[in-house]
This record gives sequence, C-alpha cells and structure tokens, in this order.
Amino acid sequence: MSAPAQGFLPGRYAIDAVGKGGFRFADMSHRGSLLILPSGFHAWSVNTIDEIKPSSFHPLFADARDIDFVLIGTGEKMIRLAEPLLWRFREFSFQVDMMSTVAAARTYNVLVAEHRRVAAALIAI
Repeated sequence: MSAPAQGFLPGRYAIDAVGKGGFRFADMSHRGSLLILPSGFHAWSVNTIDEIKPSSFHPLFADARDIDFVLIGTGEKMIRLAEPLLWRFREFSFQVDMMSTVAAARTYNVLVAEHRRVAAALIAI
C-alpha cells in the first residue's frame, strides 16, 4: 500500500525501513523525503542537504509548541546544517540533532516509543 496521495498521513508511527529512495511505516511505503511532526507524516520536497532552506521547515515551526526535539536525517552521512538555519531552530528552543537518515529514523523510533515530543526531517536515501 502507498502513502495517501495528498502527502499527509495523520498519527505517529514507527519507521519500519529506510532506503531505496523512501521509507516504510504504518504498513505503507513512501518514496521521497519525510517531514514528521507530532500531527503526522508529510511528504517533504527536499532531496539533498543543499536544498534545505528555512522555508523547508515552515510546518515544523508552525507546530513548535508541540515539539521539544528535532531530528534531521541528512542522507547517507551526517552533514551539519548552515549556522543561520541552526539559529532559527534555537529561536524555538528546539534540541536539534543531525545524523544520517538511518540513525535519525532509529532515534525517532526510540523517542516516539518513549512518548517524547519529537519531530524529524528525513532526507530519503
């Protein structure tokens, strides 16, 4: 089964698999990157770390009151975000961790299982 066509699946789910250009979760598959908020999973138009802009995170910033942690999966390897963007995250008092997408998905699963207020931005690999 594929993720809903509108690019949004409400709810919180563990990520079952990462790779082949997408993700598996909630007995569904999604090709492309994901922006995961406490309200649900969103298709994310970012394909590489170089495409990330502050506007890439508008939905996340809009839900800031429901988020404590932000995990950023930067692809196959960990790449640090530009400092101006990190300052934007600090304005919201988020704890931000950057790591490979596989590591970010695993960490997301642990934090969701602990009922933590976590969001994740995951670049597909």
